[in-house]
Amino acid sequence: MIKKLQRKFIVIATLSVFAVMLVIVGGINLANLYSTNRQIDLLLALLADNEGRFPPYDFDDDDDKLYPNEAALRLAGLSEESRFMTRYFVARVDFQGKIFQLDTSHIAALSSSGAQKLAQKALANERSSGYIDVYKYLVTGKPYGKLIVFLDCRERLAAVGRVLGASLAIGISGLAVVFLLISVFSSRVVKPVAESIEKQRRFITDASHELKTPLAIVAANVEVLTYTYGDSEWTKSIKNQIKRLGELIDDLLVLSRLDEQNQSMPGKVFSLSLLAEEIAEPYRAVALAKGLNFELYISPKIGCRGDEAGIRRLVSALLDNAFKYAGGERRVSVKLAKRGRWAVLEVFNTVDEPGSFNDEELGRIFYRFYRSDLSRARETGGYGLGLSIAKSIAESNRGTIAAKRRDGGLAFVVTLPFASVQP
Repeated sequence: MIKKLQRKFIVIATLSVFAVMLVIVGGINLANLYSTNRQIDLLLALLADNEGRFPPYDFDDDDDKLYPNEAALRLAGLSEESRFMTRYFVARVDFQGKIFQLDTSHIAALSSSGAQKLAQKALANERSSGYIDVYKYLVTGKPYGKLIVFLDCRERLAAVGRVLGASLAIGISGLAVVFLLISVFSSRVVKPVAESIEKQRRFITDASHELKTPLAIVAANVEVLTYTYGDSEWTKSIKNQIKRLGELIDDLLVLSRLDEQNQSMPGKVFSLSLLAEEIAEPYRAVALAKGLNFELYISPKIGCRGDEAGIRRLVSALLDNAFKYAGGERRVSVKLAKRGRWAVLEVFNTVDEPGSFNDEELGRIFYRFYRSDLSRARETGGYGLGLSIAKSIAESNRGTIAAKRRDGGLAFVVTLPFASVQP
């Protein structure tokens, strides 16, 4: 159980760090992409406003301005060298949609025919702005028709890609380091919990063993009193209470052993179909005596890999629980079938008040010493440990158990690892 808790802590802590890193890395790259795209848009607007040329400098020694709208151009990353560093071309289109002028003097990566093809694609798109390969274009209306400005964005997009790659590499490396650190120090984190659980387990084991001795003495004394003075209602009551305490001590020892067991998969393969039939068959007489409708739907040749003795106790505990609390239509059923790689066992019984079991109640039904109806539990002699034992056995065999409301009753569904068995 401690190993399972430690693994959960590692997973949760790692996922939390991953979520934080994802937000940070994603935020940085989204901000960088937005900034780059904003610069490209401002640069395209500047060229479109000036007929595909950079505006003349408005350089004044007094105010040291480059352009009239210096703030916007600073955002675009422009300087006095921008006209020599920017790669772009422009196309002028008349009102009939024909390209009558191309200016490719500011770009060397495209020929005139290549530039004309890009311009025709931009016209066909019927959008005022967008990307074609590594070129972003802007279409603006002019007195003669349209002006299309294409900007070569490969360097800017490559820079965005480099930032993305570097941030991902740093993020993944950081996550790996955090995972290693969490794995190394997680044992220290769960150590107090492990010590507390170990002390609790030892207390239960030691107390159970210590109780057996005085209980055995009391039982022997009652037998002497019965032999000497004869049986009476008082000696019968003492014997009943001794029996109940003995069962309680045995259940506590079983839970303690299950908590102590490793979560490793037991290697024995057995027929779960035969086991379920063997355990359920004697309950037909009990059902007849109590006036219950008892039905079996057990598919043949369903095997299981696990602890046969433990699973036998699990099935018996679920059947005991079903027969104790069967009410309403007084129906009990057992179903066993294969679903994928799991063997699924379902034990169902109707109850007097199906609506009394809400989701919160079902979530607590496997708690130790939990009983939903104290008076009814006392009548049936229960301590609220049977379902806890069943849950521990299922989990120790790499399975699950759940309680569900269905058809006016409760169904306990157990999934166990399936294994093929010989006919």
